[in-house]
Amino acid sequence: MAVLKFRVYFEEDESIYRDVAILHTQTFFELHEAILKAYEFDNKHKATFFRSNDHWQRGREITLEKYDKEYRAQPMLMQETSIGSEIRDPNQKFVYLYDFNKNWSFLVELINVSKEESQKLLYPAIVRTEGIAPSQYGTKGLLGEKFADVEEKYDLTQGADGFGEEGDGESEEAGASEEEADEGGEEEIL
Repeated sequence: MAVLKFRVYFEEDESIYRDVAILHTQTFFELHEAILKAYEFDNKHKATFFRSNDHWQRGREITLEKYDKEYRAQPMLMQETSIGSEIRDPNQKFVYLYDFNKNWSFLVELINVSKEESQKLLYPAIVRTEGIAPSQYGTKGLLGEKFADVEEKYDLTQGADGFGEEGDGESEEAGASEEEADEGGEEEIL
């Protein structure tokens, strides 16, 4: 069985990518789930693939489900479409969009075709990781996923009511006297 290896670039920074190995008989739905796992994204949002050319122009759509929008051609469904059926050339490209509100965009490029399956891998498999993945909800690292859930629920990215900006409440005179003191300090040093 043919094993296809795709390089999945984060569109905004091509130094960030994941390589995913998948069997040609597996579906775009399985590739969709592998990409989300590789980038540590949840599976709560809309998603779609577009068959693409060498210039990353979007062609035929392969979607998670049929969405309430106008299509030029009827989309194919990820669950029903095998990867191998959409490979047209040795460097086949796809554009993958996830979460239509945030518009996460990934460039998916076929980089290798092998005839031998690895008995050590469960396909689809993430076989290479380069760069730090973007955080789906704006926070990542020490605080972990629970903080991201809290941030999304309470929208902590916006300024909180009741808190002013730095410098609010200071009088102009206090600010002027601090500036004079600073200037005087600089002259003594020179």
